[in-house]
Amino acid sequence: MSINLDSLDKLVSLAKRRGYVFPSSEIYGGFASTWDYGPLGAELIRNIKEAWWRDIVVARDDVVGLNASILMAPKVWEASGHVEHFSDPLVECKECRRRFRDDDFAGNTCPKCNGDLGDIRQFNTMFKTFVGPVEQQAATAYLRPETAQSIFVNFRNVQQSARMKLPFGIAQTGKAFRNEITTGNFLFRTREFEQMELEYFVPPHEDEASFEFWITRRKAWYEKYGIDAQNLRVRKHATEELAHYSLGTSDIEYRFPFGWSEIEGIARRGSYDLQQHIDAGAKDLTYFDNDSGQHIVPWVVEPSAGVDRAALSFLCEAYREEKVPNSKGKEEIRTVLRLDPRLAPIKVAYFPLVKKPPLQELAHKLQDQARFTWNTFYDETGAIGRRYRRQDEAGTPFCVTVDYESLDDNAVTIRDRDNLKQERIPVTDVIAYLNSRLHWSKGQ
Repeated sequence: MSINLDSLDKLVSLAKRRGYVFPSSEIYGGFASTWDYGPLGAELIRNIKEAWWRDIVVARDDVVGLNASILMAPKVWEASGHVEHFSDPLVECKECRRRFRDDDFAGNTCPKCNGDLGDIRQFNTMFKTFVGPVEQQAATAYLRPETAQSIFVNFRNVQQSARMKLPFGIAQTGKAFRNEITTGNFLFRTREFEQMELEYFVPPHEDEASFEFWITRRKAWYEKYGIDAQNLRVRKHATEELAHYSLGTSDIEYRFPFGWSEIEGIARRGSYDLQQHIDAGAKDLTYFDNDSGQHIVPWVVEPSAGVDRAALSFLCEAYREEKVPNSKGKEEIRTVLRLDPRLAPIKVAYFPLVKKPPLQELAHKLQDQARFTWNTFYDETGAIGRRYRRQDEAGTPFCVTVDYESLDDNAVTIRDRDNLKQERIPVTDVIAYLNSRLHWSKGQ
């Protein structure tokens, strides 16, 4: 019997216990809605970004990458409309003075104390900072609230240097910052987060087909890496929800324990961004269309995913509590993360059955053979059953055990995390066995 996650509490506990996520600045009492990725979390994030990059950039001839600066000229954000429009509706309780996003709840009373709420006002969510030693208006800069604008201002540089022809895309992963009014639900809404964004440029008014294509493509990506289709849905934005730049937006939502929420948005940005920078006096950001012999302003479709939200959705989907027989034949509960092997932080764990030099040496030798291909782990502490359970919680898909028989038959036991089957594999075949199950092309 398998039990799925019904609240985030168990996942938060496991994440800390196994080194996925720690509260930031914990020794000083923490800092609201900031989190640090531990050894396993850092690997999971790296694997998610790699999976995205492979699908968006490596697998396509029409997309190239960019890695731009977080700090940009303030005029970028003025031209893009973020200084004027990048805000959320804020309400403040007249009794307890807590502040909330007005669209986070229904009703006219405080969700904490039932006090009366004040009038709605708009709160700009960009973080402001200063460049240089003097804090004055002329030195004002902003921590970017999205990675998209650095793609738009580099449109001509990338198009000409990479010799791209419409339609084509520019992809980027990187940190973004938003001074959210309310945060919470673990990794879901934080003030510092990481994005995976693609700006896909198409001829004017030819964006609708591309828009539908990317909705389908991006939803399939989550399914490909382990999300059940029943836990995903596409929700179209109502007109009043649209951002100032959007002609139409649809969200890919995941069924979290706290309800359906967005993990990626796909937007039709039209020519808004490039035209805004052109109108602000920036360099020519048009594209010369050989077919028409004219300079045009391309339109844009933007799939924008959150790395942290993707990580949270994969962890929620992977979490299981299962009744399994122990070594004595009695049922016990094991907690396991059934992560797709391509996303799993540790791919293979190596165990000597006991702490004896011949077994330890062979286990280390086998680990060394795989070390530069996959992230591996070595453990010789505790009973073999306890070691298996620790790796189950870590989400490790395969464990290789070296026993006394290995010294005679030159074979090892490989245990599968999901079906618990144990196979006896010759030492010379271990790498091939693992490669067939861990390669990035698996399931494609």
